Amino acid sequence: MIMKHTPRGGNALKRLAYATLATLATVMTAHAAAYPDKPITLVVPFPPAGTTDIAARTIAQAMEAKLGQTIVVENRAGAGGNIGMGVVARAKPDGYTIGMGTIGTQAINQFLYKDMSFNPEKDFEPIALVVTTPNILAVNAKSDIKNLKDLVDAAKAAKDSKLTYATPGVGSSVHLTGAYLEQVAGIEMLHIPFKGVSASMPALIGGQVSILIDNLPSTLAQVKDGSKIRGIAVTSAKRSPSAPDIPTVAESGYPSVDVTAWFALYAPKGTPKEAVDKLIGAAKEALASPELQAKYIAMGAQAGTLVGDDLAAFERKERERWGKLVKDRDIKTQ
Repeated sequence: MIMKHTPRGGNALKRLAYATLATLATVMTAHAAAYPDKPITLVVPFPPAGTTDIAARTIAQAMEAKLGQTIVVENRAGAGGNIGMGVVARAKPDGYTIGMGTIGTQAINQFLYKDMSFNPEKDFEPIALVVTTPNILAVNAKSDIKNLKDLVDAAKAAKDSKLTYATPGVGSSVHLTGAYLEQVAGIEMLHIPFKGVSASMPALIGGQVSILIDNLPSTLAQVKDGSKIRGIAVTSAKRSPSAPDIPTVAESGYPSVDVTAWFALYAPKGTPKEAVDKLIGAAKEALASPELQAKYIAMGAQAGTLVGDDLAAFERKERERWGKLVKDRDIKTQ
C-alpha cells in the first residue's frame, strides 16, 4: 500500500493562509465601516453670515459629534447658488463632499437659468431638510400700513405710483413670494431688487421703498426691536415661534398662502448608500436635539424633519409649484 506523505509544515501553512485571509477580511470590513475616516467638506453656495451659511454651520457642528469627524464649511457663492451646488454635483461621490442646497438651487433656479451645470433632481442624493423659515413682510415703523389688509388696500388704491417692495434679488424665493402675493391678492406692486438685506433694510428705514420682503432670520432682530420697522405678516401656514405676535398671510385673509424658504443637505449622485445612510442618521439625530432646535428658533427658523426619499418627494412638489409661478408671471433673471 502506498501512503501519501504530507509535509509536516503543510497544515501549518494552510492555517497561516486562512488566518491571513481572515485578518484581511476583518481589516477590509472595518475599513468599509469606518466612514468617515477623514474630514467632510460642506459646500455652502452663498456668502458667509447669511441664513444659508448660519444654518449650515449650525448643523455641521451638531453632526460632527455624531460622525466623529470634522465638517469643514466652504463658501462657494455666485449665480443664485448655482456655482456652489455645481461644485457638489461634480465632486467625487465618496461621502466627503456634501452641499447645502436651498429652495432656490433645488426648486426654482432651473426655471430661471438656461445654463445650469447640474440637474437638481438627478445629480444629488437627498440627505436631510435642515431648516425651514417663513418670509416676512415688513414696513417702516412710521408707515400707515399696519397690517396686510392695509397693504392690499393701499396697493389697490395706488394708481400712478405703485407700492414698491424690496427683496434680495430677481428670481430669489423672496421675489417669488412677492409675485405670489400679488397673484393671490389681485394687486400690482413694483419689485425693487437689492443685493441682500444689508442694502434693502436701509432703503426701507430711509423710506426709499414701501415694503421689505425677506427671510425672517435676516430681519428678526430689527422686527423684535420695533423702533424702525414693523412686521405685518409671515408667509408660513402657522405663526413662527420666533415671532409669535406677527400674524400669517393665511389668517390675514389669504388661506392658500403657505410659503417657507428651506435649506437641505445633499451628496453627489452615486455616493455609496452606506455613506448616505450614515449622513442621514447623523442629521436626523442632530435635528431631533432640543438644543439644536432651540438654536434654529432663536435665529427665526425651525428644524426640518424630512430625509432621503421624503425630501425628494417634497422637492418635486416645490418644483411644480414654483415652475408654474415663474411661467405664469413670466419672471426672468435679466
